[in-house]
Amino acid sequence: MFQVSKEFAPPFSLISPFFKIGALFYLVSMLLLPFFGADSTYYDITVAGWAHLFLLGFVMMIIFGTMAQLVPVVLEVGHFSVDFYYLIWPLLATGTALMGIGFVFSPSFLPYGGLMVLVSMLIFLADTILTLRKVERVSLTVATIGATNGFLLLGIVVGFAMSLTIGAGVGVDIQKWLGVHVVLVLGGFVTLTIVGMSMVLLPMFGLSHGFDEKPVNMAFRIMCAGVALYFVAAVLDSESLRFLSLLSIFAGLGLYLWQIWLIYRTRARKESDIWFKSMVVGYGSLAFALILAPIALIGRLESVSLASAWFLVMGFFTFLINGHLFKIIPFLVWFERYSPLVGKEKVPMLADMIPQKPGDFQFWFSAAGVMVAGMGLLFGSDIFFKAGAAFMALGAVFMFYCVIWMMNFGRR
Repeated sequence: MFQVSKEFAPPFSLISPFFKIGALFYLVSMLLLPFFGADSTYYDITVAGWAHLFLLGFVMMIIFGTMAQLVPVVLEVGHFSVDFYYLIWPLLATGTALMGIGFVFSPSFLPYGGLMVLVSMLIFLADTILTLRKVERVSLTVATIGATNGFLLLGIVVGFAMSLTIGAGVGVDIQKWLGVHVVLVLGGFVTLTIVGMSMVLLPMFGLSHGFDEKPVNMAFRIMCAGVALYFVAAVLDSESLRFLSLLSIFAGLGLYLWQIWLIYRTRARKESDIWFKSMVVGYGSLAFALILAPIALIGRLESVSLASAWFLVMGFFTFLINGHLFKIIPFLVWFERYSPLVGKEKVPMLADMIPQKPGDFQFWFSAAGVMVAGMGLLFGSDIFFKAGAAFMALGAVFMFYCVIWMMNFGRR
């Protein structure tokens, strides 16, 4: 288990905009979700717009905010320039909004939005890489951060090139490079970042000790090889290499799930709070996505592929992120507003800083939405998908309320 130090933690004012804006983008994207149907495809331009709104505005925004806090704390070195993060969130938020407008209304906005997103991520990469240079001991976390940043750089360059193709007519084969963009960003950055951060957060929040870390070390190497091989396969235009790379990624995720089981078995904290229930749904969704993915790959079944992607993104990514917000935000707020008062006056417990009923409502609506909409995609039922999407939208309303409530707790 990693040891966490508070000495290098950045100010709360740096982190809070990432969580607030991320929660807002999550709310907006979930409210738009019921307007889609079970027959939507990867190549639908409005689906691409929604995906960028959700993945950039919510997933990336929350990950960047969490990394701003977690990287220096875990690595025990200060940011190269913490002020960079005051530039990242406005550029990323504005760029994401412009890309959404470009995909849905006017493609001419895409290059401008894509450029702002690119600049925001380059600033993030620059600070992260320069911060890593100060680290003396290379642990799994350090290796994960280094690898994910390399994949993110490749992924955003490919994405920016495609945005120029749509918005300005630059000649890039979108059908060929779309898969590369998705694998590099979602597989190489988002998933591997979650793998690395979960090895810090899960043992810390679950009080797990003494577990074997060999599965996650193997998973990291296999997944890195698989993501890199997918890029090579695209360059060489080799279907066999693409197939092998995807199987490698699936195998790596399977080993990661085994690691999560080992952590679960050694946990000392047994209560079933919102965080724990979110982890169950998140990792259950990942397991189901891994069952569907090889079937979709071998049988070339688009509905199964869409369902697998749904459970990965809406089940695994969403529940891992939202579940951890119920741990991270109360701690950051408590540390900012109440730690100086310890020993001087009565301070709240972390559990007092979570809106329990709204939190439960967001969990159950969101969990029902993931399951019902996922079945709608799997079996091609528009009614089931829209019903599940409506549940997700209701859950997002409660999630947004919970984030704002926790962020404002104790504010005078």
